[in-house]
Amino acid sequence: MTKTYEEMLEELREIVRKLEDGDGSLEESIAMYERGALLVKQCEDLLTDAEMKLTKLGCDP
Repeated sequence: MTKTYEEMLEELREIVRKLEDGDGSLEESIAMYERGALLVKQCEDLLTDAEMKLTKLGCDP
């Protein structure tokens, strides 16, 4: 199932919180960082797509 923008943003916030707490191992932190970077990219892609759709509809983003 594809996550919504809001779900991805919530997961990203959780990752940031865990990284800031610094409780995990180095390997766990690296894995979370990589997941976070992927989520950022996916969120940016969704926002770009939404902006393009609005532009096509003649709306100002």
